[in-house]
Amino acid sequence: MATIERFEDIQAWQKAREVASSIYKLCKQGELAKDFGLKDQIRRSAVSVQSNIAEGFGREGNKEFIYFLRIAKGSSCEFRSQLYNLLDADYIEEPIFKDLYSRSEETQRLIGGFINYLNKANA
Repeated sequence: MATIERFEDIQAWQKAREVASSIYKLCKQGELAKDFGLKDQIRRSAVSVQSNIAEGFGREGNKEFIYFLRIAKGSSCEFRSQLYNLLDADYIEEPIFKDLYSRSEETQRLIGGFINYLNKANA
């Protein structure tokens, strides 16, 4: 694997950014725009994935980086849970739910793969 010099080079961060951007755009539309609690919660969980990857990258050593990557994985699960709330409240249709859910799962798989890579590098 090539040396990563900036957190922006991390594929999982790039995917997390795309998901966060999509959810911010979605939160500006329809009734969801008026549901401040749910809108805030899902945006915070999406941004948390991206932010924890970046924060972990800026820490000293792989051990702390892995810690923050695990937090990012947890935030990804929280995001998907919030997607169910959007669906159940009829703020989004099934195709949008499935798209965002799938992209969030992909982000989580990338994070998991990166954790495995870092763990092997530490061994």
